[in-house]
Formats: sequence, C-alpha cells, structure tokens
Amino acid sequence: MSKTVRKAVFPAAGLGTRFLPATKAVPKEMLALVDKPVLQYGIEEAVASGIEHIIVVTGRGKGIMEDHFDFTPELDATLERKGKNELLAVSRHAATLARVSYVRQQEPLGLGHAVLCAKDLVGDEPFAVILPDDVIDADPPCLKQMIDVFNEKGGSVLATMTVEGLGISAYGVLAGSPDATNPRIYNCTGMVEKPKLEDAPSSQAIIGRYILTPRVFELLETTKPGAIGEIQLTDGILALLKEEKVYGFSFNGRRYDTGDKFGMLTATVEFALKRPEFGDKLREYLKGLKL
Repeated sequence: MSKTVRKAVFPAAGLGTRFLPATKAVPKEMLALVDKPVLQYGIEEAVASGIEHIIVVTGRGKGIMEDHFDFTPELDATLERKGKNELLAVSRHAATLARVSYVRQQEPLGLGHAVLCAKDLVGDEPFAVILPDDVIDADPPCLKQMIDVFNEKGGSVLATMTVEGLGISAYGVLAGSPDATNPRIYNCTGMVEKPKLEDAPSSQAIIGRYILTPRVFELLETTKPGAIGEIQLTDGILALLKEEKVYGFSFNGRRYDTGDKFGMLTATVEFALKRPEFGDKLREYLKGLKL
C-alpha cells in the first residue's frame, strides 16, 4: 500500500433539492460562488495540497461538470482571436488543474456508497474525501493541514470544527480526547450522528474533509444500509475505528456550508470582499445600506 495521499474523491451525485428550482437544470456543485463553481474551489484546494488525481462521483444529469473541467475549443478560439488573453487563461485554467476522472453512482444510496463507487480508481492507497458543499478558506489549505497530520500519525483523519450550543445537533460529533502532542488533534474513540445537545460527546463537529485508509472500502462493502436504505460513511469509519487509529483534527480556517442558502449567501459576500477588483465597491455598497 502506498503511504502517500495522492487521490481525492469528490461525491457529487446528490440532487441538490435545497436549491430548487436552480438545481433542476444545474448541479448544485456547479452553482457559482462569486464567479467559480463550488466544485472548483474544492478541486483547487486538493491540488494546492499536493493531490495528483481527482475522482468525481457523479450521477444522472451531471455531465456539465465534465464539460467545465475540459477544454472549450470554440470559446478559447474566440477569446484568442479577440485578444482577450486574461479571459482565455481563466477559461483554460479549470481544464489544466489536475487529472480528473469520473465514476457514476447509479442510485442515491448514501455517502458511503458514493465513496465506495471510487474504489477501483483509488486502489490500495490512502485517499482524501472532499464534500464540495463545504468550502474552506484556509492558509495552508485545510486538506494540506490534514495530510500533515496523516503523515505524522499514520491513521485516518477527520476534519472537525468547534460548534457550541444547539447547532451541534446538525452534525456528526466526535468522541475522543486531545492528543498529547497537539491540542488540535483528537484521539477518536467514536462518533455520534446528530445528537441532542445533552447527548453530544464533545463540541467537535465533523465536516466534509476526510483522509481514509483503503481498508474502509472493504468495510463499506459489508456495511448494511440504514433505516432510509443508505450506506453511511460514518458507519464505515466506525467499523474502521475498531481496527485502526482514527484522528479528529480541528483545522485552522473558516468553513462555509454552500449547500445551505444562507451559507452560500454568506460565502458569496465574504469571498467577494476579498477580491481586489470589486471588494472596495462592495464594502461601500454594504455600508450604504445602513442596516
């Protein structure tokens, strides 16, 4: 088994019902955050973290994702002919980010099943899982921070963030204790899915970044579907925990849930404010609203 994290799996077969009607025709992963699809942010994070091979798990009607991360000869030729070189570079950037492969999840059988669909492309090596809805603004990138922990500890790593109060009930929650070497690292002893506040084992909410060993594939293959007929990634990780070390990692950075309408609005404003071409204009506009 290779010990280097070289591949990242992006589950992107969901229906995106929270963004209807926009997602009737456009996959939620392709909705624009300022001027780039949400999926591209995650892929750029992976590439900046040293990932060499991107594996996107798609579903029916998601072909637009493949088109986006491909060359567009007609558009590029038009931009080149008109001397719009900056736009030409933007157009070509997505196609040159990384080696991207696609595998289809034919039925919506859960996140664990979506990850399992990538088994043959991942092979016998550790790999990352990035949920595109979770856009993370961090320097160094969140996944790079996690890879450093994996290289140090040698076990699977789950990204976590601190959530206080009733909001913890919206997440899977880590059970464990801080590692003696680094208070951001947690020795995981278990996980509880969407607990009541009083039942939460900690304030560490698990969010959409994982580094997993390939053993999880075999465990997911024997994981029985839950009450709604889906194979959950959490169940596979709990089974993995019985055999191997699993760590939580409270990353340094800001996470935005772009799978939620308010989260997407928040991310759009904050990412736009950081853009030099219109950050100042937007700041002045917001001040003028006199909220």
